[in-house]
Amino acid sequence: MNLELFIAKRIHSSQNKGEKRASTPAIKIAIAGIAIGVAAMILALSIVVGFKTEVRNKVIGFGSHIQITNLANNNSYETIPVCVDEELKEGLQGLEGVKHVQTFSTKPGIIKTDEAFQGIVMKGVGTDYDWDFFKHNLIEGSVLNLSDTSTVNETVISKYIADKLNLKLHDDILVYFVEDANRIPVRKLKITGIYNTNFEDYDKLFILADVRHVRRLNQWDEDEVSGIELLVDNYDQLDQMVEKVFPEMIVYRDRKENTFLTRSIKELNPMIFNWLELLDMNVVVIMVLIFAISVFTMISGLLIIILERTNMIGMLKTLGARDYNIRKVFLYVASFLIVKGMLWGNIIAFGIMLIQDKFGLIKLDPNTYYVSEMPVDINLFYILLINLATLILSVLAMVGPSYLIAKISPVKAFRFE
Repeated sequence: MNLELFIAKRIHSSQNKGEKRASTPAIKIAIAGIAIGVAAMILALSIVVGFKTEVRNKVIGFGSHIQITNLANNNSYETIPVCVDEELKEGLQGLEGVKHVQTFSTKPGIIKTDEAFQGIVMKGVGTDYDWDFFKHNLIEGSVLNLSDTSTVNETVISKYIADKLNLKLHDDILVYFVEDANRIPVRKLKITGIYNTNFEDYDKLFILADVRHVRRLNQWDEDEVSGIELLVDNYDQLDQMVEKVFPEMIVYRDRKENTFLTRSIKELNPMIFNWLELLDMNVVVIMVLIFAISVFTMISGLLIIILERTNMIGMLKTLGARDYNIRKVFLYVASFLIVKGMLWGNIIAFGIMLIQDKFGLIKLDPNTYYVSEMPVDINLFYILLINLATLILSVLAMVGPSYLIAKISPVKAFRFE
């Protein structure tokens, strides 16, 4: 029989029975401190991970995980084409870890109405384009129904552009493309869909249209595009995928001897992804501070219990119990309280996360945060790690205060009131 555990259970049960002890308020505060601390840590991590995932997915939605373009390109959307045949696309699709391969072309232009105008980038896409991202963010209409046989004179624009130019679904727009002083081609397109990602930097820029418009504007051949986009199965393996694709594409030459450059979305948007990485440091600092405060309240509660049980400690020492065994008793008591606090903390955190995920009660300014409501990511693995780390570190933090028991003399203990 584990005598230390038995005594600890008796001490813990006496606290639960509501005996009038000085430690009762302190114990409740300690449990509340652990509960609030665990809930705050879980919520902080889930919100930051959710926010990072939302922003990252929006950037990837506009530009894919990996882009393969002409090495001679600069950073503008007026691109030098590469020739892409089905054999190259099938070879890339066959790489392990690649989920989807699609081609794209871009062309800067201006949408002009009678009242206003807006500079845009037409992203030309074909029948191989993955529409999942834009379907998820579509608020009106539908995506393009592209055909292999004829050019589709339709477009999908953002809510930002529609609001600024006072446009609505099924309106016709004129898009002007400035080639030189003597040539300004125009395309008339019908709005079949309006999307809204709340990512203003891209919403105010991109419209989607048939890739054949870009080819004709640039006078490209049928197999020429601005580049290839790769979607991968696992974002965490993105850097390894780039390392795999880059050497294969840098030595590849198309029929016009163009050289290919492979870059990840992180390389194309370093400022955004560096900013997202900084959030990791913020959440670590927040979690450390919350944990320190929770442990401090728990230590205070344990010390009060030890002082309150001084007579019992003296009696156990008189009966021959060693300091080590008595310390184990109070470490068990502390463990019971920590587990109780963690249980309540998890209930609070899961309750808030599930309510927010279901109803989105906490709203955010999309112009500042790029999302319209507070995102949460319910990752059971991370939550389990937080609970395990909290339990282990909290119990270890109790070891130090438990050494106070060694300083309690049996003689003085019986005199203690």
